[in-house]
Amino acid sequence: MTTSLQPSATDPAGPAPDTPSAPVLAKGVDPYVVDGSQTAEPPTGFLGKLKFLGPGMITSAAVVGSGELLTATALGATVGFMLLWLVLVSTFLKVWVQIELARWSISTGRTAVDGYDDVPPRLGKRGWIAWLQLLMILQFFIGQAGVISASAFAFSSLLPIGGEPYSLLSIGVWVALLVVVAIAIHSLNRYAVVERISTVLVLLVTAFAIVMVFLLQGTEFAWSAGDIAGGMRFQLAAGAIGVAIAMFGMTGVGAGETTAYTYWVVEKGYAAWTGPNDGSEGWVSRARGWISVMKVDAWVSWVIYTASTAAFYILGAAVLHPQGLVPEGNEVMVTISSIFDSAVGTWGGVLFLIGAGLALFKTILANVPSLSRISGQTLAVFGAYDWKDQIARDRWQRVIMIVLPIGWGLLGTIASSPLLLVIIAGILNAVYLIGAAIATVYLARTQTDPRIRDGRPTEVMLWISAAAIVAVGVIGLVNAF
Repeated sequence: MTTSLQPSATDPAGPAPDTPSAPVLAKGVDPYVVDGSQTAEPPTGFLGKLKFLGPGMITSAAVVGSGELLTATALGATVGFMLLWLVLVSTFLKVWVQIELARWSISTGRTAVDGYDDVPPRLGKRGWIAWLQLLMILQFFIGQAGVISASAFAFSSLLPIGGEPYSLLSIGVWVALLVVVAIAIHSLNRYAVVERISTVLVLLVTAFAIVMVFLLQGTEFAWSAGDIAGGMRFQLAAGAIGVAIAMFGMTGVGAGETTAYTYWVVEKGYAAWTGPNDGSEGWVSRARGWISVMKVDAWVSWVIYTASTAAFYILGAAVLHPQGLVPEGNEVMVTISSIFDSAVGTWGGVLFLIGAGLALFKTILANVPSLSRISGQTLAVFGAYDWKDQIARDRWQRVIMIVLPIGWGLLGTIASSPLLLVIIAGILNAVYLIGAAIATVYLARTQTDPRIRDGRPTEVMLWISAAAIVAVGVIGLVNAF
């Protein structure tokens, strides 16, 4: 029985047309052990690279959820089309940190939490970000509790249990159902399962968001090319700075997704196929080749989640802003659903609620395995178990993937408005953004082999990206206090 999450020998990612044979991790091989036994030449053509994508789809599944559906829509409702350009800028800037941390991961065979422990200064025997990771387990717990309750809220609106859609009974039962489904799907603990489900759901939710935007064209809330052009003018009105900062922090990949991405590129096989750094030109060639595949993966996922985010933002700008409606939290779903219900028919409101619930639940499905890895390795760093022990690692991950959704469900059902917990989560997330950006720059400069870097332009973009993320994190801390 395979005990590590990885593609099986009978589940190849697909042969690249420009390689003699398609590399596949052998069944039972631990992807976190890069010993040179699985090295393979990367595809060189763009179409060949597309056949090896996957980690980015899992990242997109985590990104396109509560942040985009609820906050991007609410931000569009607040300022209209004016900040549409910022959706593109904020998501674009963050990708550079994601790519550089993944480059380090592929070249070293290590994952983010392990690398964070190397970043000075050290507190006791651990790096300062390792200590932060312990607190981030709490932040993950709080954030996902809100997501799973919001998903249950959408489904309960469609099919209430006990008669009242927003009663504790109905929400609680729906939360329980979603928790059971999430645990069942991830019981196999396999990369291939996560990748396939994420890919299907990401494409469905992206299509849903775009369809809903174009459905507006037959209603009084129709938008025009002029509205879109106006939103791309790089303008920022007085009083909108706070909203702009919030949008930058909430859209695109966050510190959690950037951290989790390193686990997926390793489990996909990019690091194992590259092999250990033996100093040879062959290693450099393989490393640059698989890093190139990773970059295509990251940018394809960027296109997908940016399109979804922009679509949700347009919904808020076109439907809510003209009416002066700025709903918060779950009210976003109810308000837009009721508008579609009256504007295009009952089926429009139903379609929106189905898509909204699916978008939110997709985030849970992506974050159960992602956050179990981050949390599990954090505990390993502090001595709970040996991360390199494949059997122990798999056992811990399976337990955590049961505990997390159950805990999220209980908190999401009981704490309808845990203000203090939300404030704590916001503070931790701001610090985590700062830590992840600093760690990426440090690891890229000190541990990534100079021969596989992309040159000065990429380095400049990394620094700009890291500086922007740190600035937003600092501002988030100031606002929190």
